[in-house]
Amino acid sequence: MNIFDAHCDVLYKMWLNPTIVFEDAKELHITGKQLKQTGAKVQCFAIYIPESVSFEGRFDVALEMIDIFYTNVIQPSNVFKHVRTRHDIENLKENEIGAVLTLEGCDPVGNSITRFKTLLRLGITSVGLTWNYANAVADGILEARGAGLSTFGREIVKEANRAHIWTDVSHLSIRGFWDVIEKAKYPIASHSNSFSICNHPRNLNDEQIKALIVNDGMIGVTFVPQFLTNKKTASITDILKHVDYICSLGGENNLGFGSDFDGIDETVNGLSNFSNYETLINELLKHYSDTLVKRFLFQNFVEHMPN
Repeated sequence: MNIFDAHCDVLYKMWLNPTIVFEDAKELHITGKQLKQTGAKVQCFAIYIPESVSFEGRFDVALEMIDIFYTNVIQPSNVFKHVRTRHDIENLKENEIGAVLTLEGCDPVGNSITRFKTLLRLGITSVGLTWNYANAVADGILEARGAGLSTFGREIVKEANRAHIWTDVSHLSIRGFWDVIEKAKYPIASHSNSFSICNHPRNLNDEQIKALIVNDGMIGVTFVPQFLTNKKTASITDILKHVDYICSLGGENNLGFGSDFDGIDETVNGLSNFSNYETLINELLKHYSDTLVKRFLFQNFVEHMPN
């Protein structure tokens, strides 16, 4: 089955260690070889700037990660193709894999709309407004203040709408979430789970999930153990609990997966890297129809990608 994975931090890992070779690095949860062997059809690659980088240096680091994307992921292979739209994905050849470039947090743009437009021109197709803390756009979910979109943040969402790209609410404050639902044409949560199943602040409550469904957004169920269960370890069964719950809220056509591979230190039992997607697929097929599993894995995200 084709797989569309809405979030990974491979670029961050490769930026930390420039000696890593994407094709078959043991240090990565996702490699080129695994993607080719395990049915990947679209993989999103996030630009995540760690807190340790000074605010002044974050735009430069974003550019460095974009260079890694083109130089180390796209150029060495005739398999990986940079895709920006649903039309691009639908036109991939049988042996080609689409690579989507996303932004996890607007910290690199500071308060400059020109910087944001520059990142769009370089290929960004989805904008996550914050990581866990505050920036000039909004507060993240762990910022105690809990503020919503700033005036500049509303300008960013307006520009995302104009550019026909996703506005990603994963990591965003609750108030910011509702501001985005009001303003964004293409809202998604690339890697978030259900708060009712696991009460981690990064997860979405029922009203947020319903709002994404009503506004034709997407929820990428993520493999972060701490977002799956309140227990010490997580299993594939825990992933299925979140899938089932979101479906119970009416989200069967708005649900996909955003693994967060290479952005996590601990992994789900039996799902330690991209090649283990096959195990997840086998478990899904025990509970859902072949047609629905194909929607979860691929078709839902494709149908919600702007053109």
